[in-house]
Amino acid sequence: MPVSTDPGQFQAPDETLDALRVGRVKILQPRSGYRFSLDSLLLCAFAQIPAKARVADLGTGSGVIPLLLAKAGKGREFVGIELQAELADRATRSVALNGLEARIRVACGDVRDLPADLAAGSFAAVVTNPPYRAPATGRVAPGAERGAARHELAGGLTDFLRAAAFLLNNGGKFYIVYLAERLAELLDEMRTFRLEPKRLRTVHSRTGEPAKLALVEGRKNARPGLTVEAPLIIYREGKGRDYTEEMERLLKG
Repeated sequence: MPVSTDPGQFQAPDETLDALRVGRVKILQPRSGYRFSLDSLLLCAFAQIPAKARVADLGTGSGVIPLLLAKAGKGREFVGIELQAELADRATRSVALNGLEARIRVACGDVRDLPADLAAGSFAAVVTNPPYRAPATGRVAPGAERGAARHELAGGLTDFLRAAAFLLNNGGKFYIVYLAERLAELLDEMRTFRLEPKRLRTVHSRTGEPAKLALVEGRKNARPGLTVEAPLIIYREGKGRDYTEEMERLLKG
């Protein structure tokens, strides 16, 4: 199905319609509320998913991750799971706007109580950009959408990892972007759920600065053995906001 020539039929008055260079994806977002960040783009670039894989996105939000993966040929069929009904509806409309209804389904559901039609071991890959912070840490973002997206108000890291372990088949791939300061906790919890860490890449604003984020690949029931990749640097040297050459390549898709 071709992308609609009349985006207005999908867009609500309180939403923006944004066109991404990466994958030439169109995405609906609220004018004020949860808007996806660079983290999701980095996760999609990091993920190595076979073209024929069935992929689940836990906490899909705006639906940007399955949209980008589908456009990049990383996966054949996608299910995005989103707790907030308003976000799930917006993601569904973004999928339709991009003409990808045949490949991407958005399910309004809770990672702590997955929809009954999602069977154990039925996915070859699971991706997630989960809330990063415990409710008692940092300033909770105003508004229900932003608060739930950034803080663990409706399920924490353990819940997302448990859901991923349930959905993945044996040897299936798990991809997550998470705070670098919680990396030790993440790797420990992944092993608890037999999602063996296999690849790790830290993300830094600039050379010489501490890592802000970590990109991790795990494999269900895999043997130990972790590859630590070269760090990803976002901005060039200096005080400006110019991207590095690698970031420019990633953003161009």
